Amino acid sequence: MRCRIILEASAAIFAVKLGLNEGNIYARDKSSGIVPIQEKILSTDGIVPSRLEQVSKLNGSSLSKPLDILVIGGGATGSGVALDAASRGLSVGLVERDDFSSGSSSRSTKLLHGGKGFYSELLFILFFGELYPEMLLFLTHHPVPKSGVRYLEKAFFNLDYGQLKLVFHALEERNRVIQNAPHMCHPLPTMTPCFSWFDVVYYWAGLKAYDLVAGSAILQLSRYYPAKKALRDFPTLAKESNGLKLRGAVVYFDGQMDDSRLNVAIACTAALAGASVLNHAEAVSLHKDKISGRVIGAHIRDHLTDEEFDVYAKVVVNAAGPFSDSLRKMANNGATNIISPSSGAHVVLPDYFTPKDMGLIIPKTKDARVVFMLPWGGKTLVGTTDTSSIITDLPKPREEEIEFILSAIGDYLNIEVQRSDILSTWSGIRPLATDPSSKDTSSISRDHIVNVECPGLVTIAGGKWTTYRSMAEDVIDAAIKHGELNPLSSCATANLPLIGAYGWEPLYFVQLARSYVPMKKTKGGKIVPEAMDTTTAKHLSSAYGSMAKNVATIAQDEKLGKRLVHGYPYLEAEVAYCARNEYCENAIDFIARRTRLAFLDVHAATQALPRVIEMLADEHKWDSKRQDQEFQNAEVFLRTFRTSTHDAGHSSQRSMDINGALSR
Repeated sequence: MRCRIILEASAAIFAVKLGLNEGNIYARDKSSGIVPIQEKILSTDGIVPSRLEQVSKLNGSSLSKPLDILVIGGGATGSGVALDAASRGLSVGLVERDDFSSGSSSRSTKLLHGGKGFYSELLFILFFGELYPEMLLFLTHHPVPKSGVRYLEKAFFNLDYGQLKLVFHALEERNRVIQNAPHMCHPLPTMTPCFSWFDVVYYWAGLKAYDLVAGSAILQLSRYYPAKKALRDFPTLAKESNGLKLRGAVVYFDGQMDDSRLNVAIACTAALAGASVLNHAEAVSLHKDKISGRVIGAHIRDHLTDEEFDVYAKVVVNAAGPFSDSLRKMANNGATNIISPSSGAHVVLPDYFTPKDMGLIIPKTKDARVVFMLPWGGKTLVGTTDTSSIITDLPKPREEEIEFILSAIGDYLNIEVQRSDILSTWSGIRPLATDPSSKDTSSISRDHIVNVECPGLVTIAGGKWTTYRSMAEDVIDAAIKHGELNPLSSCATANLPLIGAYGWEPLYFVQLARSYVPMKKTKGGKIVPEAMDTTTAKHLSSAYGSMAKNVATIAQDEKLGKRLVHGYPYLEAEVAYCARNEYCENAIDFIARRTRLAFLDVHAATQALPRVIEMLADEHKWDSKRQDQEFQNAEVFLRTFRTSTHDAGHSSQRSMDINGALSR
């Protein structure tokens, strides 16, 4: 009881110190723009403007009639910026040289972090340190993740409460993401195993402190599981680790998402709200006013047609993620780098390594990094690493990173993890940023920065997936001020549902299963019904939300109800739908980002590839030369998801798949 009173009192004190009360947290939700934007989206029935329409609108800008904002970069942040600007009634265009979410935004750990992990330990230390100085001395010498040491020094010893504000802000934004896209985001319980009684007290108290501070933003209360219950709920968890017996586990809740599908939904919602979004279109140079030196637009190359055109705007927003420095140097050759790239590798294993509804966090690896084991897409996702990296279009995990991940989880499982268990691997580049205006240039922030170095160019860098919406809000606020723009309303994205969320409910999959009978064409050309099983219905519901009915209609009416590959719920109808209504322009767009086959199982993606290309060829009117090029591009791409085990075990089958398709 005493502990609870202390925690509640401390939480209240810190809320006051940080200026975080319910009034100012939710004040910016009040927006006059949300109703007309929702009506505009609903009036389209979710049908986005065609790519030709988007090119025409972008090409229609001029020096005398520029857009308000041109966004360069179509990841989570850039797409969020386009949606935010459109929600305020600004004219906005977006260009992305590859595909929406083709970079870092599709290669995350699929978590919507509320600031747990190190922050729970920090809160524990801060709350109890003043009351029990000897506890503070002990805890500050207790091993914590290396990534947190920097924050501990700033937040406690330097009394930098700004670091704690990040926790509250992430909690607020996490809930908004889940609220605005409930079909593809959900709470996920995650278990922290404890192999000493000190760990039990340490993590339980820290997470309880976190629960109390979170208040109404909490997903569910954290809880302690005795060892017996922990082993029952997570059967593959080891009873002993490094000679220590399992004493129990602490379970907390975080958010989980399908990152690239969420990114695509943001981009499509922006298009429905009036933004001109264009993937596979690269800004090859920036236009500057010859007298003032102000950035006034960009020269664009459409990689699908090889056509080039100019787009003019009052403000250009640089949201290029890891490639932000390249764009900054287009405007100013002397610009110093602000991006510090960090590699985050992941490994995908079969589903039996984790329960379908419980994750595992390993808080103390051999080098003090944190590793997650999470159920995702019917498989087990394990990661991530955090090592310095070079910037590349196709990052690939290094062998030492894969070995580190497998070794880290091996100490916590009662079954051996073998290299042959690996279904897919990938690596993403975190664009950690240093504020060029900061005096401490060695300080790399995990928060985002908004910077204006060159007139007309506003750069947004750093940050994380969870806070993409508020990052967009911040940069549009800066762009409006910098460009003296005149929005029609204030930001409307805090409570703006994304496409698929309108009319969706958790049991929507039941309506699909009852209302549609997908038809499929057999190899002999016969049309037969394909039952809408629960697995398929749940997949369509979570991936497309209320738009799943359009996919199901295609499956039923166009005889495209066949699964693309055995063991996965992806339907042929999804290829047609994504090509028509999600700007899916090539095979990689589909196997990697509209569906997650490449990320879940590289061999299954290879098997599905021939049919995907065949269908996209029908949708986009490709000739045989273009189809051959699609196979070659996809093979290069999929190679980055394979390990040496894949190359040895599946090379013959892969050759058969590709050669068989090429001979058609």
